[in-house]
Amino acid sequence: MTAVPPDPAPNANAAVAIRTVPLLAPLHWLALGWRDLVRGGWLSLLHGAALAVFGLLLLLVGHQKFWLLAGAFSGFLVVAPVLATSLYAISRALAHGRSVRVQLLVDTWLSWQGSRISERGGYWCMVRFGLLLALAGTGWVMTSAALITLMAPAPVNAPIDFLRLVVLARDNYLFEIWLLMGGVLAAPIFASSVVSMPLLLDRRISVLPAVLASWRVVLANPAPMAMWAMLIMLLVLLGFATGLIGLVVLVPLLGHASWHAYAALVDASPLPERPLGH
Repeated sequence: MTAVPPDPAPNANAAVAIRTVPLLAPLHWLALGWRDLVRGGWLSLLHGAALAVFGLLLLLVGHQKFWLLAGAFSGFLVVAPVLATSLYAISRALAHGRSVRVQLLVDTWLSWQGSRISERGGYWCMVRFGLLLALAGTGWVMTSAALITLMAPAPVNAPIDFLRLVVLARDNYLFEIWLLMGGVLAAPIFASSVVSMPLLLDRRISVLPAVLASWRVVLANPAPMAMWAMLIMLLVLLGFATGLIGLVVLVPLLGHASWHAYAALVDASPLPERPLGH
């Protein structure tokens, strides 16, 4: 009979030490992320290809409903930490000197099935956090769609309509309101998730202390975190600007770099480590 790992420390948040990093540290994370992308090979690129294909499907289905697509594509940033989970697993395995195989990805996404729902710090914590981010992303998509539909002076059915009626319009401040509402949602989501998912994957910790650790990271490193958020946004926009093709490389690059951001910012060594998978 397999022994059940001990529960995490009662004061798990206190066991997570937060480091401070220099302003340009995010550039180093990107360099390390590129190294992992090269070492991960096609398994890493598969994540970017899958998201690029999904984006193309969204465009095909909703190409005449850009009022909805605008929210859907911007909502990608909200749920990205969950989608990158197996990219974190690849970087984690590489950091431990392990080879990367398909089974590692399977184990990463299916480990929750062998964990008890009530187990503190179990794999279900990642499922719960993923659901919370998915709900936040869905809420933003619906809010964005409702805002554009109600306030735009004419239907926004194509990118040129969004540019003309939302971005360049100067009589209704719709674009400014849309950006403000997106920022109000994105800022706390970023602060709550910037290291939460890698931490949940790496250590046996519950959702709340993981989220609190993420907030502590942002409060301790406001300037580097602002730069990191800006780089993420710019690279994702670059991926969109290339007709989604750039996402094939940029998604795994950002996923791997996010793991190295977590490794640089958080010392969770006092907490029990999760199994590495196969």
